[in-house]
Amino acid sequence: MFRLINLPLSIMFKIIIFFFFFFSVSVSAAAIGTSKSSYDHHHQHHHDLSYFDSTTTTTIIRPCCFDNPTFAEMIKFRNETRQRQMQMKQQRSVQSRMDCTLWTKACSEQLLKMAKRPENVEWIKSIRRRIHENPELAFEEHETSRLIREELQRMEINFKYPFAKTGIRAMIGTGGPPFVGLRADMDALPIQENVEWKHKSRNAGKMHACGHDAHVAMLMGAAKILKARENHLKGTVVLIFQPAEEAGNGAKRMIQAGAIEDVEAIFGVHVSHLHNTGTIASRPGPLLAGCGFFRATISRKEGLIGIHQRSVDPVLAASAAVISLQGIVSRESNPLDSQVVSVTFFNAGSELDSTPDTVSLGGTFRAFSNTNFYQILARIREVISEQARVFRCSATVDFFENEDRIYPPTVNDEQSYEHAKNAIVDLLGPENFNVMDPLMGSEDFSFYSEVIPSGFFFVGIRNETLGSIVSPHSPNFIIDEDALPVGAATEAAIAERYLYQRNTMSRVSI
Repeated sequence: MFRLINLPLSIMFKIIIFFFFFFSVSVSAAAIGTSKSSYDHHHQHHHDLSYFDSTTTTTIIRPCCFDNPTFAEMIKFRNETRQRQMQMKQQRSVQSRMDCTLWTKACSEQLLKMAKRPENVEWIKSIRRRIHENPELAFEEHETSRLIREELQRMEINFKYPFAKTGIRAMIGTGGPPFVGLRADMDALPIQENVEWKHKSRNAGKMHACGHDAHVAMLMGAAKILKARENHLKGTVVLIFQPAEEAGNGAKRMIQAGAIEDVEAIFGVHVSHLHNTGTIASRPGPLLAGCGFFRATISRKEGLIGIHQRSVDPVLAASAAVISLQGIVSRESNPLDSQVVSVTFFNAGSELDSTPDTVSLGGTFRAFSNTNFYQILARIREVISEQARVFRCSATVDFFENEDRIYPPTVNDEQSYEHAKNAIVDLLGPENFNVMDPLMGSEDFSFYSEVIPSGFFFVGIRNETLGSIVSPHSPNFIIDEDALPVGAATEAAIAERYLYQRNTMSRVSI
């Protein structure tokens, strides 16, 4: 030490600089090696780390390898070392973006770019048009189902068939958990199409007037994207092609048949003329109302029309029932919680000189929660029955429960909604996502939402230039087909990102 002190100051300075750089570079090299070893240990079963081979085997030249290094040489060495470290970091970042081991906006952009490739757009449109030309009613979707299965086979996607007569369950991914579902309905409506175009319905009295042909096409487009990216999926996407949404509660039958076995969350879409093409809309919580129907028959027990004071009049009893039903919403419900009870028909016959033996009436009721929905159902039965008794009549009330005519409210799970919203915003931009008001329409997707967390979204098809402004269930219903690749990319992004996030959560919990 004393000898060092006696050395000239310039030599002492060089020695100190030498040891400083030697120590700092050695620590950096050791840190790089440790980082690689640790990363390999924790991720060897999850990711391909071959890109490390070209970045970490570069020989690190330390100052000791120089002959009498000068201060300038040491500075140059330090800068080169830092540059190599930055290059390694950038290479890891690029690789992560390419294989989406870290989900970024670039991953979403890849999905949208795939969906909008001209050959994919034409293919998705062709699927929709072929289905539109051959509409089939509930549980009769045999040719539609055949078309879907043939396309799945061409894409080498495994599936099981049949579920609920014509339904299909297909799977893409690892074949193991987690499982996330995407659903499309297949059935048409008993409507004669008025739209004159090349692919008009060829089946008289039948039409895809609610966009189910588009729903199938979008899910097929999502399937094509996901199959191309199958090696990136961190679990399994289950594709549900469901019959009989319009009549017959096809969703309920699919659930009973085991179509969503192991599925932990499910997402679905519906086209909407209320939202512009290229946009998506939804909301958390109640989205669509529960819907039910009723039919009542009120009969007189005794009495003759000729003896006025002893006669029993079912017309009067039924009229009183109609008036009393209006009080269920106006006097018994929360005015901030929308509910509907509507009498839509009243039939007392056509005789002008006699009182009928029976009167029939019926209608619909809707609510945004199961509690309110079934409370309304109970009150409709009670009001009609008791009003009939007041007028010495009897009443029967049928809610068509044995015919699967009741649809529960469609309620978006908060977490599922937020997940899908984030995926959509990354995919299309915040300006193309709209938070919408609840609608009084109904959907049998609600049966899925009663069983597992779910999210339901509307894909905008509104285009005034094309005339795509007509509401569903109209013979003049038109779809802007530019919405098809948007819907396909949306469903693919929701599913792939769901599996990525579930996989990330699992690693963190471990």
